[in-house]
Amino acid sequence: MIRIGIAGIGFMGMTHYLAYQKIRGVKVAALCEQDKKRLAGDWRSIKGNFGPRGEIMDLSGVAQYANLDDMLADPNLDVIDCCLPPSWHAGVAVAASKSGKHVFCEKPIALTPADATRMVQAAKRAGKLLLIGHVLPFFPEYQFAYKAITSGKYGRILGGHFKRIISDPAWLPNFYDPQKVGGPMLDLHVHDAHYIRLVCGMPKAVQSVGTMRGEVAERFATQFIYDPPRMVTATSGVVNQQGRPFTHAYEIYLEKATLFFDYAAIAKVGDAVTPLTVLLDNGRVLRPKLGSGDAFVAELGEVVRSVRTNTPSPLLAGELARDALVLCQKQTESIRRGRAVKV
Repeated sequence: MIRIGIAGIGFMGMTHYLAYQKIRGVKVAALCEQDKKRLAGDWRSIKGNFGPRGEIMDLSGVAQYANLDDMLADPNLDVIDCCLPPSWHAGVAVAASKSGKHVFCEKPIALTPADATRMVQAAKRAGKLLLIGHVLPFFPEYQFAYKAITSGKYGRILGGHFKRIISDPAWLPNFYDPQKVGGPMLDLHVHDAHYIRLVCGMPKAVQSVGTMRGEVAERFATQFIYDPPRMVTATSGVVNQQGRPFTHAYEIYLEKATLFFDYAAIAKVGDAVTPLTVLLDNGRVLRPKLGSGDAFVAELGEVVRSVRTNTPSPLLAGELARDALVLCQKQTESIRRGRAVKV
């Protein structure tokens, strides 16, 4: 039995807690939270831009810590699952590695590449795993594309376009603070930056245009520049219309097929969806049947598998997440400078 200690009971901490209940061979054995009501199981104040709202939880048999150091000292825990704000990630992950625990940390890995490197190195020195919660490859549409690309089923990848837009998350404190959350670039677009790095490799440069809100990028479009040339672009950020709280989409070009998918949550009238569609080079059109499983359950199942076998995950590796953070940093730099920036 793998025993998990979750640090931080907000929206993602709740999401992880609920997902672990659906996975065999794992138990949430401890929680750490400074809010006394949440630590006692009153999660009704928790909400996010998808999924259920919090409710009263029965935490019988779960150790409850108000102090992180006390949870890190718990000898019964195998993994620390960090769901704290991004500004806390580096310090918590390094301390958890030093305490002899594997670490699963929500994205982004950190707010700076230097902190991300500290996290990677601390885990290596301790002989423990560092896994970062980039859940996108576990959504069925993105999982299908990942497998199609890596298997070579439709030939090599030629390029793609990725989209991720939200309405202004007024309910999320410190969203635009570069020292605490990092804004749309690090909270939102980092998903696509990670996926682009995963399926296309690291580009040699980025060229971004967009608007800034204070010190962080607010809304932007980027071309990822590869050698040999490959057309890879992305648009992301925040719009000030609350009627569309979330949308994500892609169009991926392979030698023998084009894959496309588009989803948008629309307030009051329902979701707008173009299901995953495959356009083959012989003119056929396919609508693959996809599983309906929970992406977070699949992601945490990968965490459990990695810990059980003590092997790194190719999808959740700390080094991969650090590269995604670098890409985000370079895009912000490109917006500020008004030119392409080497990666």
